[in-house]
Amino acid sequence: MDRSTEGVRYRAITYSALPSQERFHDCDARFKGFSGPIGSGKSQALCHEAIRLAYVNPGRAGLIGAPTYAMLRDATLASLFEILGVNRIPYEHNKAENVITLKDTRSRILVRSLDDFERLRGTNLAWFGVDELTYTAEEAWLRLEGRLRDPKASRLCGFAVWTPKGFDWVYRRFIKEPVSGYEAILARPFENRHLLEQIPDYYERLQRSYDARFYEQEVLGEYLNVSSGLVYHEFNRELNVLEQAPDPRKPLMWALDFNVDPMSSVLVQLDGDVVRVLDEIVLSRATTAQACEEFQNRYAMWVEGVEVYGDATGNRKQTTGKSDYDVMRDFFRRNGYTNVKFLNATSNPAVISRVMLVNSMFRSQSGERRLVISPKCRELIKDFEEVTFKADSNVIDKERDSKRTHLSDALGYLVCTHFLEKTRFGEQRTRVPGI
Repeated sequence: MDRSTEGVRYRAITYSALPSQERFHDCDARFKGFSGPIGSGKSQALCHEAIRLAYVNPGRAGLIGAPTYAMLRDATLASLFEILGVNRIPYEHNKAENVITLKDTRSRILVRSLDDFERLRGTNLAWFGVDELTYTAEEAWLRLEGRLRDPKASRLCGFAVWTPKGFDWVYRRFIKEPVSGYEAILARPFENRHLLEQIPDYYERLQRSYDARFYEQEVLGEYLNVSSGLVYHEFNRELNVLEQAPDPRKPLMWALDFNVDPMSSVLVQLDGDVVRVLDEIVLSRATTAQACEEFQNRYAMWVEGVEVYGDATGNRKQTTGKSDYDVMRDFFRRNGYTNVKFLNATSNPAVISRVMLVNSMFRSQSGERRLVISPKCRELIKDFEEVTFKADSNVIDKERDSKRTHLSDALGYLVCTHFLEKTRFGEQRTRVPGI
């Protein structure tokens, strides 16, 4: 039901807010944030706050945004439309202009992706809200802050929700040394009773999927510098390096990172969901054809077939008009291989997702180890013991030693092909209704 008082519209909303969500909505700071682990109801808090401010500012324009259009469509807008529908709030959605108009108040909600922040100049805003702020460039936030200047607004407010992502600009601006007018609400882990009622083992599942450090950030909501120091911090030579023998009853999986010096690849087999690395091929100043010849020297005519994985750059056409994968197909065809599958992706997975997945395979928060390496893979082991991040970044340092990163990258591509879709890092895109 809705009612009017002196021209202001009111509407009852079905919303069983969690304690941290209530603190967020009650906060009267000009710029406020909601920091919480996955499953803490951040998108619900964001969308409810957006609707509330649209009613507080009748006839004015606000903006709701997310780091990418895919995230905006799949998570943020899914939550918003669900709330509007459940509460029978009448609205119009102009898809061409990406504008939602609430019929009660004629308030407009601009829907925007924030990956091109230069396009955020223009209309004055009464309010704006950003989903997953830690995946958004600081410049995009500053552009929106500059647009918060509608002189007819009843309540000017910029707000955002996010999962912690280390000591980044969001941490510095909202938490470490808050800028004047800023305030952040920190949600507690396991607070979301709605989620636990519907999926009681939700957090137990994540213990198996996440490594210990990432679990602390994503599930406990702690601020950690997960990008500092060693990249593969869960690797343990004593526990992850074991003698391996090829199983002739299973396919041989070959994963490559295309690099002339060194040309690097690993040979792998799966035992259920355990990854066993059998061998490595590292050739100095070699071509893809030479790598194929070395593969044949070691594993000629593998009866159960060969599966090829690797770097998406191998799909690019060279000056010869053929890609690296074309060269491999020609080689296998000329040499009589009849059971070869190419499972290489058309694009490489995000580096941080690949790294976190490999770390969780070395050792998950629940203590499982599902990635073991033969001691003969000396260069791969060096990768896992020596590869580091560049200072204060999510960027792997590939310049410190030209021999490093290639083998671990190759293995990571294979692991992602088989396990990345089973493991969701960061906020879930599929939501539990009403959370």
